[in-house]
Amino acid sequence: MKLIIQIPCYNEEKTLPSVIKDLPTKIDGISQIETQIIDDGSSDKTIEVAKELGVNHIINFKKNKGLAAAFAAGAANALKLNADILVNTDGDNQYNGQDIEKLVQPIILGKSDIVIGSRPITNHPEFSLIKKALQRLGSAVLRKLSSTDVADAASGFRAYNRESLLRLNVFTKFSYCMETLIQAGRNNLKVSNVDIRVNPKTRSSRLFKSITQYVWKSLSTICSVYILYRSVAFFNKLAFTCLFIASILSARFLILIFYYDHSKKVFWPSVILSGVLIALSFQFFLTGIIASLLSTNRKLSEEILYRQRKNDKEIL
Repeated sequence: MKLIIQIPCYNEEKTLPSVIKDLPTKIDGISQIETQIIDDGSSDKTIEVAKELGVNHIINFKKNKGLAAAFAAGAANALKLNADILVNTDGDNQYNGQDIEKLVQPIILGKSDIVIGSRPITNHPEFSLIKKALQRLGSAVLRKLSSTDVADAASGFRAYNRESLLRLNVFTKFSYCMETLIQAGRNNLKVSNVDIRVNPKTRSSRLFKSITQYVWKSLSTICSVYILYRSVAFFNKLAFTCLFIASILSARFLILIFYYDHSKKVFWPSVILSGVLIALSFQFFLTGIIASLLSTNRKLSEEILYRQRKNDKEIL
């Protein structure tokens, strides 16, 4: 089996040597291990350092495109290179590279399609109480949306087998972590977790500048992905919510008009609001029908893309 270890990088000339140094050179069940970096428009000497360290494959973005785009480019190149397993780790040396062997074992044994490296969130010495709480809450939400049993949804230390790489598509710009989990659940891919170790912090995160920004970007990504992949359920819930509120307002008006004569004048705004909500409910219902048709079309497109990728790989 061929394993490619990829490292998305943005100005990582100082930390990249430590990351490469910790990567395993031999793993039972793996016949070939190669390294790959995706340079996301770095302005330092990341590429030069990577070449000096003997990195096998280098993808160079002329300008910064973000982590999601870097991961997608690396995954596509891994398929072209005929990889059986792709491991993604960070360029800031956050994750302990020696745990890659533990990460790929469930895939080697055929027990999992995707393996997530779960950080020690509760006992993480560098996570504040707020960040620990947000990490647990975010993972709980992703478990619900993706129908998976992931323990650390935000972890970028992951292993993917060939089938999962063929199935996954990345559309979001902030981070691929949440989107690929939801897609994995939709495609009935087996996702498992292994406990991993983390290294001391080397720098601040470049994905976000503050907890507030992180929460906002994460919520935006979750909502976008949810609407994209569960649009029918989303619009149907909106339709039934509006219809339910309209029903309550209408019932309230009828009760009041039956018992109180002055309600004819006082409670007409409720009738107007009820009518508006009924109209919105009808509109959301129609939108749900359109979303259902688009969802079917997207599934067909994804299946065509999957078959095309698989055929291209077989030709190679």
